[in-house]
Amino acid sequence: MEKNTKPIQVLLCCGAGLSSGFLAQGARKVAKKKGLDIKIEAKSETEAVLYLPKIDVLLLAPHYENFKAKFTELAKPYNVAVGVIPQKVYGSLDGGKLIELAVELYQHQTQDDL
Repeated sequence: MEKNTKPIQVLLCCGAGLSSGFLAQGARKVAKKKGLDIKIEAKSETEAVLYLPKIDVLLLAPHYENFKAKFTELAKPYNVAVGVIPQKVYGSLDGGKLIELAVELYQHQTQDDL
């Protein structure tokens, strides 16, 4: 299997980017420990749209689930996968489960391109 030449770019989105920032930090530690080529950042909901051309996966905080359709539509031209972080993952700051979700969404999105 050929190694992906660029890291998977993941953006977490919440109100101010603070709580998702803690989750992103934990996920970065897990990715580094596992040797995964994934870049994870957290931004506020208002900033997220600006990053769509640069990311592969957008993960919304559970309290932004109502915005999923809006972000999915905005992300479509950039081929960005959009998902909602499960409350259990978000609340426990489970970086490992967050990475699993991001990779699953990314792989599903890239398979749809074939």
